[in-house]
Amino acid sequence: MQVEKFYYDNRIVKNFAYATILWGAVGMLVGLIIALQLVFPAQFPNGLNFAPWLNFGRIRPLHTNAVIFAFVGNGIFMGVYYSLQRLCKARMFSDVLSKIHFWGWQLIIVAAAVTLPLGITAGKEYAELEWPIDIAIALIWVVFGWNMFGTILKRREKHLYVAIWFYIATFVTVAVLHIVNSFELPISFLKSYSWYAGVQDALVQWWYGHNAVAFFLTTPYLGLMYYFMPKAANRPVYSYRLSIIHFWALIFLYIWAGPHHLLYTALPNWAQSLGIVFSFMLIFPSWGGMINGLLTLRGAWDRVRDDVILKFLVVAVTAYGMATFEGPMLSLKTFNAVAHFTDWVVAHVHIGALGWNGMLTFGVLYWLIPRIFQTELYSKKMANRHFWLATLGILFWAIPMYWAGFTQSSMWKDFTAAGQLKYSFLETVTYLRPFYAMRALGGALYLVGVFMMTYNLVKTVKTGKLLANEEAEAAPLQKEYVAHGGEHWHRVIERKPIQFMILSLVVILIGGAIEMIPTFLIKSNIPTISSVKPYTPLELQGRDIYVREGCYVCHSQMVRPFRSETERYGEYSKAGEFVYDHPFQWGSKRTGPDLGREGIGNLKKSDGWHFRHFREPQSMSEGSVMPAYPHLLTDDLDIGTTEAKINAMRTLGVPYEKGYEKQANQELAAQATMISANLLSDSIKVSPKKEVIALIAYIQRLGVDINNNKTPVLNK
Repeated sequence: MQVEKFYYDNRIVKNFAYATILWGAVGMLVGLIIALQLVFPAQFPNGLNFAPWLNFGRIRPLHTNAVIFAFVGNGIFMGVYYSLQRLCKARMFSDVLSKIHFWGWQLIIVAAAVTLPLGITAGKEYAELEWPIDIAIALIWVVFGWNMFGTILKRREKHLYVAIWFYIATFVTVAVLHIVNSFELPISFLKSYSWYAGVQDALVQWWYGHNAVAFFLTTPYLGLMYYFMPKAANRPVYSYRLSIIHFWALIFLYIWAGPHHLLYTALPNWAQSLGIVFSFMLIFPSWGGMINGLLTLRGAWDRVRDDVILKFLVVAVTAYGMATFEGPMLSLKTFNAVAHFTDWVVAHVHIGALGWNGMLTFGVLYWLIPRIFQTELYSKKMANRHFWLATLGILFWAIPMYWAGFTQSSMWKDFTAAGQLKYSFLETVTYLRPFYAMRALGGALYLVGVFMMTYNLVKTVKTGKLLANEEAEAAPLQKEYVAHGGEHWHRVIERKPIQFMILSLVVILIGGAIEMIPTFLIKSNIPTISSVKPYTPLELQGRDIYVREGCYVCHSQMVRPFRSETERYGEYSKAGEFVYDHPFQWGSKRTGPDLGREGIGNLKKSDGWHFRHFREPQSMSEGSVMPAYPHLLTDDLDIGTTEAKINAMRTLGVPYEKGYEKQANQELAAQATMISANLLSDSIKVSPKKEVIALIAYIQRLGVDINNNKTPVLNK
């Protein structure tokens, strides 16, 4: 039989490996900084917040983007470029596309690192980057897919191995998620509004947000598990049939699960129920994958004790099992009522990020770098120390946060014998400071391990030489395939990559379409409320400042129908309240109290209180972990954007009258002057042109359209 010689491209693998190490260290360092900011929240030099660019609200999204898209993203591409060539027995389709992909992705990361601290953000979790960067992401993702499918089509191996199935599903699903969630209306080069509003935006965002976890942090890493676990153990995958069930059940069920992030909210109950049902069912394929991975080590368990790479991989797969057990549990209303908005969810997310993604990435790096540099790992002893530091770091990180989450929920819901709330929200914050300190210690241990790995791999690289073009040989692909007796039916699909991609696309589209189409087309799902009016121009500007400063990171605007919440905040939230919110501001974490009723009832505070609170939060709320915003008191509000913002909102369906944009700044100035006069009566002299005036206007508006003493009139 004729044999063809060819060369694997290891240079692109090396580049993505280096980027993985670099951005991992950077992203986790930023994570440690924000953890410490909650322990030392004052402005530098008394604390660790550096207004405005390095305040908690601005760099927390920087941390999540750096870890997800920079560290894990580069880790995905490192593993895919290495494994795909060998599974297809072909060099990557195009060296040029590989280079465009690498440098384009790094430029996107740099753009995120610059824009997010500057407050340039779309304000949607895991999708904060503004529209020009979103377009760049889509283009580079297409380059990646083009290169991947080009390689698959020129392969010399007829069947597609299970890892490639997960790579294909990752490509098509992430493309759909990113494009649908990123529909936005630009008003300038670096400012846009989400095309969706309120409930609809919440559904789209968490359909995207949950499935960004599913199809960026999970499915590609499952592909890496299916390749590198057998390689490291020198054992075949435990069960081919189980891998088929794992793959198709997982990608079908995952896409439905987004609404479980919105339980007890204003999302229609039928959508919440769908999210619960499919989220709970996810435990079965997820654990099927975990079992398939761990049982691949059958007959090799005695090696795990001595092989540090297998240790990393075993902990990674175990963390995957833990996270995918906890996720379905958190989708049940009983558990969700306790955990949602608390640090419990933060712990759950980090079991996945630090345990599943982090440990598997470290294992792959330790396995891969020595091979492409034709040498031995510099220090196995140091790698073992890294393993134990990382493992201890995860435990010191997660256990205090689980405890903190349960404590938070218990304190929020606790009543005295007289039927009054037992604790103020601020008491829960101050009580948790020691837990936040323990979390920071865990993060520091984990980061020290990353630095230790970096040193170890640098020394490894220096002792070896990159095999940039690795020689290989294989028989050419047989054009005609003769099926063997007893061959599994799935082999037919594996021989047809384009059809496989289309089938994967159809499978993942079903759940999203069934959940979203009725929400958008059936008006009764989102009943409007006659008393809810559009924001005034000043309030609209203030809302944009709220988004810019990342206030949604710590504050929710969604009062759930629990007695503890209605007693603390006021009437529970209705779907019709949010029809003019582009994007929605329901939040996902309460480090601070809910603000949905901040402008009314017992929660309403004077303009002077808010001014002093923005200037120095601890002076008004002793023990607060909120950063100060002194720049709001000195920076002038840019009213040159008002007209464009009003026009954009009208395009999006907000009922501003035609021509209103021409007089908007006059109304803005009048309202700002009134607030400035209120502050002057409170012995605070500040120009009505300052940004703080607009933010006060927005905060004082929250909840005003819902009169607590009356039942809102619903327009069906």
